Amino acid sequence: MNNQSPLVSIIIPVYNAEQTLPVCLEALRKQTYRPLELVFINDASRDKTIEVLTQFEDDARSDAQLTLKILTHEQNKGVSAARNTGLDHATGDYIYSVDADDWIEPDTIAQFVDEAKHTEADIVGCNWFLTFTHNERRMNQPAFHAPLEALQKLMEGTARWNLWLFFIRRSLFEKHHIRFIEGMNMGEDMMVMIKLLLQAAKVSFVEQALYHYWQGNPNSLTNTYSQRHIEEVTKNVAEVEKAIACSRYAAGLAPYCDFLKLNIKLPLLISDDRTKYKEWEAWFPEANTKIMKNKALSLRTRLLQLAAAKRQYWLLRLYYKWVIQVIYGKLYN
Repeated sequence: MNNQSPLVSIIIPVYNAEQTLPVCLEALRKQTYRPLELVFINDASRDKTIEVLTQFEDDARSDAQLTLKILTHEQNKGVSAARNTGLDHATGDYIYSVDADDWIEPDTIAQFVDEAKHTEADIVGCNWFLTFTHNERRMNQPAFHAPLEALQKLMEGTARWNLWLFFIRRSLFEKHHIRFIEGMNMGEDMMVMIKLLLQAAKVSFVEQALYHYWQGNPNSLTNTYSQRHIEEVTKNVAEVEKAIACSRYAAGLAPYCDFLKLNIKLPLLISDDRTKYKEWEAWFPEANTKIMKNKALSLRTRLLQLAAAKRQYWLLRLYYKWVIQVIYGKLYN
């Protein structure tokens, strides 16, 4: 690779984000790395989001190596369409994604670029912080050193697939025509990250926690799927299975497809609602035979899934009460 500093495009979809945007924008402005291209997609916000962005654009004019693009959807299209719009207008050598209610460490992009240059990686991963009103916890991803290893960790449930955990060479999106499915706004990052990893030649990982994932609402950690969400995730999983079947990793990842399905529907069991347990049973039923086979998951999680398969709903309710009162209670105190 040459010694010229590569341009990095950061894509930020925004929708009714006037309250959280200032913290996000300040973190972007404080990035130690240049040159940067910030691509904002205002998805038909009804609040003062556009005014916040316009003011930020005015304030940033003095920074010659900080380019802003503010794109607007006239009608709300959802996050998948917004991300596609961002990708279509990004011109950087690398792509990074930030959500409008989160923020990043000042040296986030600098660390990613250094790692990508040193290893010639197409994708670089990182650790992150789960951030609350009064505290935060460092959350560690399992490190990976090869695309297949990263794919296995994502699909078995030991690693997260959020876009903001990955720094990605833009040519992967363009060369392989990888985009989000418009309207399919649940599981969209899972589908795209798996497609990207299927095409990556090299991957790498930095141990630092670089991203702050904001969780201001205690209920958001236990939110489960609506019927519309289930339909959207199902569509994205179908795209994943099709991509894997056509890939060089088809044989090695075949058993992991059922692990992925089990992990995706697990949130339905973090509930005291019997109807959610029934939805879990009916969704991806072909995966239920693999419940105890994914040894990468904790025994506790596998036993929870087994209890659901055996319709031992009292155990699920007991677990839910324990999770809410003990685990999340400690996180928010």
